[in-house]
Amino acid sequence: MALFQIGNEDITIQIDSMGAELKSLKKITTGEEFMWEGDPAYWNRTSPILFPLVGSLKNGEYLCDGKRYQMGQHGFARDMEFRLKSQTNREIWFCLESDEETLAKYPYAFLLELGYELEKSTVIVKWRVKNPDSRDMYFSIGGHPAFRCPIQEDTKQTDYRIRFDEKKSLVSGIVENSLMGHQENVYPLEDGHLRITEHLFDGDALVIENHQAQEVSLVKPDGTAYVTTSFDAPLFGIWSPSGKKAPFICIEPWYGRCDGIDFEGTWQERQWGQHLGAGEVFETAYRISV
Repeated sequence: MALFQIGNEDITIQIDSMGAELKSLKKITTGEEFMWEGDPAYWNRTSPILFPLVGSLKNGEYLCDGKRYQMGQHGFARDMEFRLKSQTNREIWFCLESDEETLAKYPYAFLLELGYELEKSTVIVKWRVKNPDSRDMYFSIGGHPAFRCPIQEDTKQTDYRIRFDEKKSLVSGIVENSLMGHQENVYPLEDGHLRITEHLFDGDALVIENHQAQEVSLVKPDGTAYVTTSFDAPLFGIWSPSGKKAPFICIEPWYGRCDGIDFEGTWQERQWGQHLGAGEVFETAYRISV
């Protein structure tokens, strides 16, 4: 386990080789930290990669090619040591390859590469999944970055708002016992803004599907956006631990999600799952701007 740092004229970031996890994002001019510190009293992570599973499986297991496998929430990559692949002043890449340990719970060969590139005051988080095998591969992948909220002294989280590039309303699925239920919540927006209330996350994460928004910002009490996450992902989550008054908000781009409460299909049939043919490569990215 090692900590790596890169920077430019505007920002510096630090990445832990364990999970290739972004642990720090600071502005050079002010020294202001935007990432959640990972205090285990609330949540001991900062920005884990979710692979090859986003969310939870029904009964903690899945059926693949006639065999049942067990896997914990959000997969295993976040708890594995990544190898440094390359590093320059402005860009760094890590990689993780399948092995006997991963094949015991996920029967696909893979190469997962995570990159971080700096562009002015933006971090471009890059994902590359390669299928080195001669058979098709199925997976999900997602981000889980947690940002400080509140970020200013003498303010509280309920003074802040979440801003979306969608102006009218958002429809969120309702998670029941870590699985997707049948009900939905509609959140009216005030000029694209959603107020953060004490009970906003009582029902777990807000799960926003079907490309309803591609840009999400956290907004200070004075109306200034201080961190913006932009993405092309088909769905995303907004989360903070229910009932803990945790001082952070997660904005999570996803290519996959938890099982539905009545899901009875195979691994290959999971909703929003991704597919790679033999030798194919999946590439995407999201951006964090401060």
